[in-house]
Amino acid sequence: MFKRLRGTYIDPFGYAGDRILERRLIREYEKMLEQLLAGLDQDNYQAATAIAELPMQIRGYGHVKLASAEKARALQDQLWESFNDSERHQTAA
Repeated sequence: MFKRLRGTYIDPFGYAGDRILERRLIREYEKMLEQLLAGLDQDNYQAATAIAELPMQIRGYGHVKLASAEKARALQDQLWESFNDSERHQTAA
């Protein structure tokens, strides 16, 4: 009955921290995919795949989800360095 309220401004759970985090992560993921596709080549394919799979590691509710999102963010930063390094090596060659 109340499923119609999901995603609307009157969604009673839409302003919970988890839901705000989820919406932000979705927007960030979409932007990240655009960046990956723009710079994708054979040298950075594995790093791009690892980056694209990171959201699968974000699970749980409340503080558990927040902790897994922070862990994924740290790993994402490392993987972006690898992605960009392989991109730089190809342009330098």
